[in-house]
Amino acid sequence: MDGNFKEKALEYHARDRAGKTATIATKPCCNPEELSLAYTPGVAEPAMEINKERWKAYRYTNKGNLVAVISNGSSVLGLGNIGALASKPVMEGKAMLFKMYADIDAFDIEIGEEEPQKFITAVQSLAPTFGGINLEDIKAPECFIIEEKLRNLLDIPVLHDDQHGTAVTVCAALLNACEVADKKLKNARIVICGAGAAAISTARMLCSMGIEKEQIVMTDSKGVISKERKDLNIYKAEFATGEKAGTLSEAMRGADIFIGLSRGNLLGDNDIAAMKEHAIIFALANPTPEIEYRHAKELRPDAIVATGRSDSPNQINNLLAFPYLFRGTLDTLSATINEHMMIAAAEAIASVAKDDATGEIEEEYGTELHFGKDYILPKPGDSRLLCAVSAAVARAAMESGVARRRIASFKEYCGILASRIEDGNCFYSDNIRHKGDHIHNNRRQRLQRF
Repeated sequence: MDGNFKEKALEYHARDRAGKTATIATKPCCNPEELSLAYTPGVAEPAMEINKERWKAYRYTNKGNLVAVISNGSSVLGLGNIGALASKPVMEGKAMLFKMYADIDAFDIEIGEEEPQKFITAVQSLAPTFGGINLEDIKAPECFIIEEKLRNLLDIPVLHDDQHGTAVTVCAALLNACEVADKKLKNARIVICGAGAAAISTARMLCSMGIEKEQIVMTDSKGVISKERKDLNIYKAEFATGEKAGTLSEAMRGADIFIGLSRGNLLGDNDIAAMKEHAIIFALANPTPEIEYRHAKELRPDAIVATGRSDSPNQINNLLAFPYLFRGTLDTLSATINEHMMIAAAEAIASVAKDDATGEIEEEYGTELHFGKDYILPKPGDSRLLCAVSAAVARAAMESGVARRRIASFKEYCGILASRIEDGNCFYSDNIRHKGDHIHNNRRQRLQRF
């Protein structure tokens, strides 16, 4: 990045209308008759219908396509505990991504409260407005308590993306990396560096995919999380190993897979040299990875290396998961996002990368993209993700019994998703800057049939 990046970023956020999001009207309201329908007295009719039958809110309001992006700013990626107000640009950005990648409307909500129960109460009181809640940048271990309680209290999906979006994307990458490296995930020794929200959720998802806990060695700032230690909270204790407490370097000996979800520059040359042949190294700390991509490749040309950065191959980015997790969940009116749905999302993301990238994506990134060591995940912006992942999530919701609306035809459903692109409401369309004021009639008809 050039030296003027700070100035460019500030100018980007300040120019024109300040910030990155706004609201638009989806119905005309340009004359007295339309005004009477949109507000008084016409608005009383849907209000009374919803009062009689709460599910009609999904028919007459934007609830079914509206997600709250909620944070208290206690653990903002790369910035730490900067507080609710300072987290607003980040949450605005997340809301923007929901719209641009999956045509999901989103409001950012910053809550100035770190005490878990007070935060939970505040979110619970807001829930009737939304079809889903995306928790973001909340520190551990409070994030586990908050998500679990909100999931139990609410009948709409609640997802802490730092946990589950990361887990889904990491697992998708691992599925493909193991295939390329000719490794069996169920036989691999896995070292997870870090024991926060993302690390514990990733470990849990690996176990739900059939990995035994004995295969995982997790480390924190004090070394290996071992049953010998007496300083573990309940979340770390879940993955305490029976091995002797030791250092990260000791844990790396003979490891097949390294997953870094901690802080920069923790891995030394000897650490990755001690890994098995065709090692898989995911150094995902941001903005500085546990080991720099090019350095890792120089030391271990046989390895598959990924980071969280966009300036190297194999970026592991939550953006591949969360918009489509919510898209499939909202479209089935699912009450939750469960493990079955997350595994389906990971498998769908992995499958997209196995087909060569489209010309548009290759042109965007300036290189040919073929499944292999340098291309184990699709790139953000690959339009195939919208249908592949959303449909996989929707199907899994139906199979696992949490869908309250069934999709009769997945072919038609994918057509509806494609129409979100064609209508210019998603990032993929060149017309995004000029459209979005009204929903096209043909799309409205398709949505009504669906």
